[in-house]
Order: sequence, then structure tokens, then C-alpha cells
Amino acid sequence: MAIAVYPGSFDPVTLGHMDIIQRTSQMLDHVIIGVLQNKAKTPLFSVEERVSMLKSVTSHLENVEVRSFEGLLVDFVHSCKANLVVRGLRAITDFEYELQIAQTNRVMAPDIDTIFLTTSLKYSYLSSSIVKEIAAFHGDIDEFLHPEVARRLREKMNR
Repeated sequence: MAIAVYPGSFDPVTLGHMDIIQRTSQMLDHVIIGVLQNKAKTPLFSVEERVSMLKSVTSHLENVEVRSFEGLLVDFVHSCKANLVVRGLRAITDFEYELQIAQTNRVMAPDIDTIFLTTSLKYSYLSSSIVKEIAAFHGDIDEFLHPEVARRLREKMNR
């Protein structure tokens, strides 16, 4: 059984993330979305809120589950009994960064491979940071997020 972990902060989950999740779920037996709880960063949404949003927008995908984690990705992957990490690439700069991480993970855990999926062209520019900035200035975010996520982002920004 092929089990993969798709890690990220997902603050918030965008349609670009959803594209990677959907495509990965069609390729592999089981996909675990690992929502990173990074104490070095201050996300807009709590880890519980991000997990909740991801569970909501992936509920139609039977082979996808959502979990939070902190610490080393390789430890989380092992705890999930997985041996694949999935990463999305938007641009060459993403590749350089992701390759460095994948190679480091491979040294720490030789049994874990990383596969890269290029983002669909229509989402190649999209990032959570850009969407949060648009939302902060009350711009239209509907083209970038699932309606449920857009609603929750608007609520968060209007507080």
C-alpha cells in the first residue's frame, strides 16, 4: 500500500494545495495531510482551525486524512507508517529549496522518498501569503480558495 504525507502549514489551504491533494489522492492508496505546528511562526489560523478546514474541504476524498504534527517531518512520516513525502512546486525557486530539504530528509531517513508535483498552471502564482494579503485589504479571494475557507478567512480578517 502506497502511503504518502503531504506536509505544510496550509495557512490557509488554497486551491493550489487542493489541486496537489486531489491529484495525489488519485495516484496513491492513502494520503495524510500533515499540518505543521511550527512554534517559530505565528500563523493566522491555529493548527486546530487549519486541520478543521482541511478536513472539511477534503471530506469527499475517501483516502485522505488530516493530522497535525510538530517536530521533524521524517519522524512524522515514520509515525504514519508512510514512506513518501509529496511536495508541490510552483517555480524553480521552490525546487531549489525543496530539493535541499528532500536530500536532508533522505540522509536522516533513507527509507523515505520525496516526490514533487508541479502545480497546475492556473495556480502556479498562488500562495497562502498572497491570499492573506489580498484578504487583509478586503480584495476578492473567491478565485483562490474553497468557499468554506474563503468564508473563514473573511471572518478572521474582519475581527
